[in-house]
Amino acid sequence: METVNWKVEGMDCANCALAITRYLEKQGMQQVKVNPVVGDVVFDLVEVGNKEILQKGIESLGYKVVQETAAVTEQTSRPVNKFLRYTLWCLPFTLVLMLHMLEPWVHLHWLMNGWVQFALCLPVFLIGMSYFGKSAWNSIRNGVPNMNVLVAIGATAAFGYSLIGTIANWGPDFLFYETAATIITLVFLGNYMEEASIHKTQVALQKLARKQTVMATMIAFDDQHQEQLFPIENIHLKNGDLVLIKSGEQVPTDCKILWGQASVNESIITGESLPVEKKAKDLLVGGSLMADGNVKAIVTAEAKHSVLSNIIDLVKKAQGDKPPVQVMADRISAIFVPAVLIIALLTFIGNYIFLQSFTPALMRSIAVLVIACPCAMGLATPAAIAVGLGRAARQGILFRNARSLEQFKDIQQIVFDKTGTLTTGDFSIRRYSILDTTINDDQFKRIVYSLEKYSNHPIAQCIARTWKTNDLVRWRKVEERKGIGMYAVDADGNTWMAGSQKIATGQEGGHNIYITQNEKLIGWIDVVDEIRPEAKEVVAYFQNQGIKTILLSGDRKEHCAQLAEAVGIEEYLAEQSPEEKLSTIAMLTASKPTAMVGDGINDAPALAKATVGISLSDASQVAMQTADVVLMNNGLAQLPLAIGLGKHTYITIKQNLFWAFIYNLIAIPVAALGFLSPGIAALTMGFSDVILAINSIRLFIKKVV
Repeated sequence: METVNWKVEGMDCANCALAITRYLEKQGMQQVKVNPVVGDVVFDLVEVGNKEILQKGIESLGYKVVQETAAVTEQTSRPVNKFLRYTLWCLPFTLVLMLHMLEPWVHLHWLMNGWVQFALCLPVFLIGMSYFGKSAWNSIRNGVPNMNVLVAIGATAAFGYSLIGTIANWGPDFLFYETAATIITLVFLGNYMEEASIHKTQVALQKLARKQTVMATMIAFDDQHQEQLFPIENIHLKNGDLVLIKSGEQVPTDCKILWGQASVNESIITGESLPVEKKAKDLLVGGSLMADGNVKAIVTAEAKHSVLSNIIDLVKKAQGDKPPVQVMADRISAIFVPAVLIIALLTFIGNYIFLQSFTPALMRSIAVLVIACPCAMGLATPAAIAVGLGRAARQGILFRNARSLEQFKDIQQIVFDKTGTLTTGDFSIRRYSILDTTINDDQFKRIVYSLEKYSNHPIAQCIARTWKTNDLVRWRKVEERKGIGMYAVDADGNTWMAGSQKIATGQEGGHNIYITQNEKLIGWIDVVDEIRPEAKEVVAYFQNQGIKTILLSGDRKEHCAQLAEAVGIEEYLAEQSPEEKLSTIAMLTASKPTAMVGDGINDAPALAKATVGISLSDASQVAMQTADVVLMNNGLAQLPLAIGLGKHTYITIKQNLFWAFIYNLIAIPVAALGFLSPGIAALTMGFSDVILAINSIRLFIKKVV
């Protein structure tokens, strides 16, 4: 099932998004997400779906579909915003029309002529109806009336009544051309200010996307035909290059397996989460994940997309997510326009009966139409989410879904992994011991390097980096066993392992890595891992906030106790297998909302089980794809900011919804009672959205930690 990601122009309220959503769902599309703020439309294309037909269908609703390639291509010069263009076209005519209000002080008798006002208003009216009228008609035709119905009816009523007054020569008291022009111009201005206030969030995401690449391990051979490994950005890989792909890594580009076998998660491409077994001569799809196993492969196609670009795409899609707090607002928005039309009709009837005058009754009903603002309720959540996710992206915090933003407000405890999370993951070998007298120092290092070079674990990478040699052991089979270590079989059938205490049961304890041959211990290695300089401060911050901190690690109890004491964590759980980590997180999450921070393959199941899973950017690709939040740049130091942004984004959403409800609750009765002219009502409606946007924009500078 293909996922389609389109940019759609012309959406300006939640009802626009609802119309597109209903159309796509009616056509059988699944997982439809529509974001009216930035125009993103994402859905799963079913087999019977045809993108060209769907595109024409959306455009028949009055919107313009921009294909994926156009959506992601950065333009060297950004075109003038269409709402600004409309405003600039309409503004001169509207300003001249409003000059007649100066008549008591400035004699402009020529402007009091109805046909002159008609000529000035007609261009504005035609421009307005080309947008508002078309949008209104399409929304009514599809059963989801949007806010442009109110604008179109209000402007048409004022223009039509004025035209009748002009033809019948009723005089200046029956001319309201400036009302029609003002409504159209000010609503265009309000729409422009909304779009301008949100655009900068997309710039932040685009800048971040351009910086990200996936590192691959390329295989080359020296003059002695010895295998050499070196890192390379996937964008530099060419057809025919050889690459080594380890367990937990992303396949850097399309390639064919030459050696090895693996379980591959292709969900990022196919949507199917079950691992697929791959062996020699099988194809690997770029972007899939090595769930288990190590392979050597030949590149068959150049890379196009990085894993971080995929994550950033998810951030964009997350802006279309609807947290639970938005559900009620969406339901009200769907019935808001019909309700306002009924209220406007009742306003006209009631005022006509009470005032015994058609003109003021009509003006009050028009004021009701144009002051009502359904888009405020519809945009309350996506506006705040767009800004919150934009600031997060700018600070190097990537949210995979908007729901995580809301869930952060409830977090009561945070679970930290040890290696690579609270520690730097930059190890150095402190000491080692060889217990088998038949193996000398060089042989021991050669064996260990030949095992650990295939592992993605930080300790293994440290050893492989330190003891690198060209004289490799040629394994008949090699694999990484999660939570245990590396396992290999040599040409003579001997089994070798490099791993934790679990492979050396009953032997001397307290060491980081144990080496066994045919299950017999032949040596051990101790390494030193530095604590992240920000770890203690981060832990203290959460404890001051009343959030419980827990250390959960597969490392030995002694090491966990030392680290917990050093950073100030009171509770720790050591020697945990991936299954035990998953069980522990499940238990903790069941008792209280729990966030987990991890970086390894063995953390992935627990990250998925936590209320909010958080990964670091230098984590394994499996952990990054499983987590709800990825911390870039400064890593752990950004965690308080991530949680603070989540909480304050939710606060902003509540403030926006409160403003939207209160505004309409007060504004509509005020307009119905005649305290506001239609022009002032249009101005008020336009700036109601601006206030909402400004409140959301505050998230860019608001102190959240």
